[in-house]
Amino acid sequence: MSAETLTTNSVSSDFWSGVRLSMPVVVASAPFALLFGTIAVDNGFSVLEAFLMSALIFGGASQMVGIELFGQHVAPWLIVLSIFAVNFRHVLYSAGIGRRIAHWPVVQQALGYFILTDPQFAVAEARAASGQTVGFAWYLGLGLPVYVFWVTESALGAVFGKLIPDTHALGIDFLLPIYFLGLVMGFRKRPLWLPVVIASAAASIIAYKTVGSPWHVSIGAIAGVLLAVILPPHHSGVEARS
Repeated sequence: MSAETLTTNSVSSDFWSGVRLSMPVVVASAPFALLFGTIAVDNGFSVLEAFLMSALIFGGASQMVGIELFGQHVAPWLIVLSIFAVNFRHVLYSAGIGRRIAHWPVVQQALGYFILTDPQFAVAEARAASGQTVGFAWYLGLGLPVYVFWVTESALGAVFGKLIPDTHALGIDFLLPIYFLGLVMGFRKRPLWLPVVIASAAASIIAYKTVGSPWHVSIGAIAGVLLAVILPPHHSGVEARS
C-alpha cells in the first residue's frame, strides 16, 4: 500500500472519528434548532431569513437572544451588545483553541473558528490534553455535522414550527444542559477545576438574578478566568519560572 493511500485512509478515519463524536451534540441541539426556526417566523422572519441567520451566524443561544430582541423592536446597538455578551465566551475559546490549530493553513483556521462551538472546544481541548494532535480532518468531522443539522433543522422549524409540540413540556430541552454538564465533568482532573467551576457558577447565578440575561453568561466566564489568573502558579500545577 502506497504512502498516499495510507495518508488518505488516515484522513478519512480521522474525519469519521470526529463525526461519531458529533452525534450526541446533533441530537441534543436538535430541539433548540427547531425552536429557533419557529421563534424566528413568529417574530416576523421569513423561512429564508431564518435559514440564512443560522447559516451565516451559527450562533446558537445568541440567535435566540437576537430573535427575541428583534421581535421587541429594541434599538440595533442594544441587540448587537446583547449578542456580544452571549458570545463573549468565544473570544476565550478562540484564544485557547488557537494554540491547537496554529499549524493549519490560514483558510482551514478560519473555517475552524467559524464552526467553533462550546462542545467543539471542549472535545478538541480534551483530545489535545490527552496528547493527540487536533487535525483538520478530525476537527471538521466533529463540527460539520453540527453545523449542517443546525441549519437544516432551523429551516424545518421555520416551515413546520406550528406542528412542533412544546419542547419544555416534553423535557427535550434538557438534553443540551445534560450534555454540557458531561463536558464540564470531563475536565474534573485538571488543576483548579473545582474552584473555577464554583466561581463561574456562583457569579453566573448572581448575575442572572441581578443583572439579568444574557449578561450572566459572560460574567460567569470572566469570573472563572479571573480566579485562575489570581491564584498562585503552583496551585495550577505550573512551576514558577525564575
